[in-house]
Amino acid sequence: MELTVSDFDRAKAFYSAALAPLGARYLVTLPPEQTDGVAVGGFGQRDRAYLWISQGTPQRPSLHIAFTASRRDQVDAFHQAALAAGGTDNGTPGLRPHYHPDYYGAFVLCPDGHNIEAVCHAPVAP
Repeated sequence: MELTVSDFDRAKAFYSAALAPLGARYLVTLPPEQTDGVAVGGFGQRDRAYLWISQGTPQRPSLHIAFTASRRDQVDAFHQAALAAGGTDNGTPGLRPHYHPDYYGAFVLCPDGHNIEAVCHAPVAP
């Protein structure tokens, strides 16, 4: 997935903070000679980037991107970190049983207005 962002450094800081509770981090900045001088970077786990950001005019309409969490407390931590990093609340952490009984998610609008979600599908441990 690639998002075009209006401010690369701001987006890099936001996604670094928001995705850290989910085990993701900033992995790579592509060399400008490979991107026609546009700032491009990737986030992911281990050595695999799965979210790319690039400097430019953000997509409109805005996008909805969901990241999977293995535990509900990661969803809570994502929401808190994303808000602290400049996101806007778009749905506090909680169950969304209209999706399915164990759907536990939280939603934040990133600084460019994209709806970023963390979701855990695991049932509560007995």
